[in-house]
Amino acid sequence: MTVESEFLIARAAGGHRLSDEQARALVGHDDLDSLMAAASQLRDSAWGGLVTYSPKVFIALTRLCRDVCRYCTFARTPGGGEPAYLSVDEAIDIARAGAAAGCHEALFTLGDRPEARYRAARRALAGLGFQSTIDYLASVAERVQAASGLLPHVNPGVMTRSELARLRRVSVSAGLMLESTAAHLCERGGPHYGCPDKQPAVRLETIRVAGELDIPFTTGILVGIGETRHDRVSSLLALRRLHERYGHLQEVIVQNFCPKAGTLMATLPAASREEHLWTIAIARLVLGPTMSIQAPPNLSAHHLGQLLRAGINDWGGVSPITPDHVNPEAPWPQLDALRHATEAQGKTLAARLPVYPHFVRQRARWIDRALHAAVLRRADAEGLGREDHWTAGLPGALPELGVGRGASGLARAPNAALTGVLARALDGRALTEGDIVALFRARGREFEHVCRAADELRAAVSGASVGYVVNRNINYTNVCYFKCGFCAFSKGKPAERLREKPYDLDIAEIARRTREAWQRGATEVCLQGGIHPHYSGRTYLDICRAVKRAEPDIHVHAFSPLEVWHGARTLGMTLAEFLTALAEAGLGTLPGTAAEVLDDEVRAVICPDKIVTAQWLEVMEAAHVAGLRSTATIMFGHVDEPRHWARHLLRVRALQARTGGFTEFVPLPFVAQQAPLYIKGAARRGPTLREAVLMHAVARLALHPYLTNIQTSWVKMGPAGVALSLQAGANDLGGTLMNESITRAAGAGFGQEFPPQQMETLIRSVERRPRQRSTLYGDVPQERRRRSFEAGPLAAPAYPYARRRGGAAVGAPPPRFG
Repeated sequence: MTVESEFLIARAAGGHRLSDEQARALVGHDDLDSLMAAASQLRDSAWGGLVTYSPKVFIALTRLCRDVCRYCTFARTPGGGEPAYLSVDEAIDIARAGAAAGCHEALFTLGDRPEARYRAARRALAGLGFQSTIDYLASVAERVQAASGLLPHVNPGVMTRSELARLRRVSVSAGLMLESTAAHLCERGGPHYGCPDKQPAVRLETIRVAGELDIPFTTGILVGIGETRHDRVSSLLALRRLHERYGHLQEVIVQNFCPKAGTLMATLPAASREEHLWTIAIARLVLGPTMSIQAPPNLSAHHLGQLLRAGINDWGGVSPITPDHVNPEAPWPQLDALRHATEAQGKTLAARLPVYPHFVRQRARWIDRALHAAVLRRADAEGLGREDHWTAGLPGALPELGVGRGASGLARAPNAALTGVLARALDGRALTEGDIVALFRARGREFEHVCRAADELRAAVSGASVGYVVNRNINYTNVCYFKCGFCAFSKGKPAERLREKPYDLDIAEIARRTREAWQRGATEVCLQGGIHPHYSGRTYLDICRAVKRAEPDIHVHAFSPLEVWHGARTLGMTLAEFLTALAEAGLGTLPGTAAEVLDDEVRAVICPDKIVTAQWLEVMEAAHVAGLRSTATIMFGHVDEPRHWARHLLRVRALQARTGGFTEFVPLPFVAQQAPLYIKGAARRGPTLREAVLMHAVARLALHPYLTNIQTSWVKMGPAGVALSLQAGANDLGGTLMNESITRAAGAGFGQEFPPQQMETLIRSVERRPRQRSTLYGDVPQERRRRSFEAGPLAAPAYPYARRRGGAAVGAPPPRFG
């Protein structure tokens, strides 16, 4: 190792960009260990412990190609009774099999412009009703996506601007291997001789135009086909120049040449392992920390760990259904083997989409609008692939997560950074936004460690008891003039096509339901509703008085911060004045709903006309100062990301540290089925099960020691999901509810009531001790407990059609919130 190369490698490992001349100066560097160590360090600075792969199916639309590469067994000539093109139905069948096996990607691979060489291709296309292979590809990709839900990635070779633009409308990404910029490979005797589409300038132009058209693009180089190290570095530098100009290269593949029987290059030696590893490491140092670099695992199946140590962060596409048509002699490694190899290097394996998270987050630029809904249906909160089919609010079998596994079941300790975050959390020290994001990104064994730490903290703080309250939900109106994109409960002209009709309960019905709840053992009524345009603060005061007249001893848990803000504004009162009036009328505590996500970047999308983050916090602080305690919630899994969740938790923690007014924190997974934002294709379909369980665990860790109760929602999580949450930091099941309508309106499939008997059976199933509690976590009288266990069926509730009532003048415009 020369002093110069040692300096350059250290500089690159530290994140400094190497100039073209500096990159070329490393050509003669042969200390592979130092290169790989630097590449690993640089990779880890951006990707941490995450290694990705794309679960996909390969759809070989045609094996015909006008090029005659000397190493290729993919391309075939017409004849032998084999159709020139795969039919649409055959492509759809492959894609559907892949979707059933958990794939996200349909990779269309095919030869370059076979119609330019073969009459059989032209005849076949004409019979299908198309003039070109690209036209047929665009049609099949669109139909496959619609039929299977898989996201198309197209790899048809060299493409013109118009062809790229056409394919962009039906695929989320495209690809073309550069292979090499070495022109001598196209000369007589070279592997690309007689291949018009392998001219370096032609391939670079396709990649350039893809950048101009904002197409997420995959490319790469081949190692060992006759090029030199200088050639490889030149190829990498050419790709870097294009990416620095357009930002569109989502991954660069470093693929090793493997000779194939029956080709003109069959007798040539394969690319050596050392040269392959050298090139991977150089690619990382040249292309920088954030570029995704992959190497096909099936071509290096016996040294997967070395590929990781050389600097890759991605395994590329791996199919449980179809072979690698380009390298059929090399079967894909089983996913368990790939995961084992990844974890052996201290990394975590995660599935991704054929378009990387950066592009998913900025999909308005990078992905055609027609495909946004399809991408979001398959994306998790980080923009990676959903790892399960769990849907909040719907019954169904749960995937295995490893929650509740004892310490002996955890194969390895978490990485040093995560260990430090957990230690600070357990000590009650404030975590940073970055710390909390790191907890939310935990997967695999790291996820299990986070959950176990949260559960140990729960045991230390709350012991073995799990609380629940016998209560009744009374949602007095579903009429609301706000247009929250996540809400299927509120009704008005824009929402008439959704489930129930608009209704507005009168005082007599609210009182009747209160009396019935008390007779059935309830200690609390929870009252919330839409923001009816004709409600005023007097309406909320009247509701409180009616409840207390009906049952003086029942606890009134009522009115979200939005309702409080609305009531104060309509009466011209300050928040403090209105909250005092509510308390005098019988209000006991406030629900912490209307929080959604306490970050205005998210709120601008999901509830742009609602109170902003500062206003929600202002109401809660005023309530706490007035002596009214409240819950705190988060409704997550739509357009939000871990950084937004972290900010939410930090804001809740900061307020709790000042006031101590929150009784519990309640994660509420987004139930998407009937939500307008999801129906429009502008939101994910709720969190994954891992994300939902993590929210409970991370909340326990991030809010310690100020907030000691973490509640899990049986309506959103379902009984099995609740059981997981109780083993990941939660210590409370919330209320029995009696009438649940908001989540059911969004499409949830769980029942309206979770009776005490079932609550306690579930709690005991995870070896915890049930505790029926009051709203403020006190003990309840034995008489209340006895009545709750003897409760008969509910009377059928009445839902009178909405009419105008309340204190606001008829026709008065509703107040606006800024």
